[in-house]
Amino acid sequence: MTPARGPGRRTTRTPEPGPGGGMTRTPGPGPGPGGRFVTAGTGLAAPEANRSNALHAGAWWLWALGLAVAASRTTNPLLLGLVVAVAGYVVAARRTDAPWARSYGAFVKLGLFVVLLRVVFSLVLGSPIPGTTALFTLPEVPLPDWARGVRIGGRVTAEQLVFAVYDGAKLATLLICVGAANALANPARLLKSLPGALYEAGVAVVVAMTFAPNLVADVVRLRTARRLRGRPTGGVRAVLQIGLPVLEGALERSIAVAASMDARGYGRTARVPDSVRRTTNLLVLGGLLGVCAGSYGLLAAEGAGYGLPLLGAGLLAALAGLRLGGRRTVRTRYRPDRFGPRSWLVAASGVTVAAAMVLAAARVPDALRPGVVPLETPELPLWPALAVLVGLLPAFVAPVPKEDT
Repeated sequence: MTPARGPGRRTTRTPEPGPGGGMTRTPGPGPGPGGRFVTAGTGLAAPEANRSNALHAGAWWLWALGLAVAASRTTNPLLLGLVVAVAGYVVAARRTDAPWARSYGAFVKLGLFVVLLRVVFSLVLGSPIPGTTALFTLPEVPLPDWARGVRIGGRVTAEQLVFAVYDGAKLATLLICVGAANALANPARLLKSLPGALYEAGVAVVVAMTFAPNLVADVVRLRTARRLRGRPTGGVRAVLQIGLPVLEGALERSIAVAASMDARGYGRTARVPDSVRRTTNLLVLGGLLGVCAGSYGLLAAEGAGYGLPLLGAGLLAALAGLRLGGRRTVRTRYRPDRFGPRSWLVAASGVTVAAAMVLAAARVPDALRPGVVPLETPELPLWPALAVLVGLLPAFVAPVPKEDT
């Protein structure tokens, strides 16, 4: 008996074996997402995504954080542009049609705004960078003696503008890397993977993370509706008319989320003995202190001997505390996500990029931070650039998102 196909149900076709036992492409309505035809191969060939082989959400965040760490180690605009290009290519190749996947463009625009804002602040408030190449002079506002060292307006040099662009580009790249993780990782699946002790904090973070993508989707929907009705979508008046329905939709969505959380028993905890609660608090607090002391030891030259053992002991104590704290959470986990081989490859690619850039910052710091005084033309260092290209690995090994048919 064939089950009825409900409305909006996603269907796929099973490829048939071809000559030689291989798999042939099944004729369909067209190519998959991004113009790609998906074939069922073996090895590292990316399969079509389904519930069983979906990439772990934590792997996407580890990959994106690796790119962000790499971006934080350099002000070279060529390397920063390469990091942005790698993140954008992976997002274009592997994002879905979910609402949160549409937020990447908003993060790119936010990054460009950050660069512009950094340049404006440098023009108006000046810069500590001494410069000799004067471009123009702005009217300077006289300030009292107690504000000595601060100026508004005055001479603008090429060195301070270049420094502002480099500094803003680094921050913009960090935002774009976070946007890439937000566009690729399913926040609900990420919440499933959190330890039980962090479940409540994780829910708050997930709700906050999904607010921006849903806000962007509401703005796009309303602008499209106004365009279809022949109304303007630009200008102050249009922004005000769009803003009210967007805020109203955000309020309704927050009320619906609160009602669903209350219906599912969110916030209810199990009773645990006082001794277990005190032990949990002691382990978590001691673990955090050990992590802080170990991190300081690794950063300080005289503490390298005790830094690593303290960091390891702190991590173990914190993990044990989180394990005990999870006993207070009365919830079950249905079909928990697992870190498969492809998830490990994606996470390892981001960690590799971060480790390579940290090593490059110690070995070739001049290549990663081009000079501003005097001005130098930035050059693209070869092996750090090749290390950044390792971040393209998810575009080839991560499962290909399905397309609705």
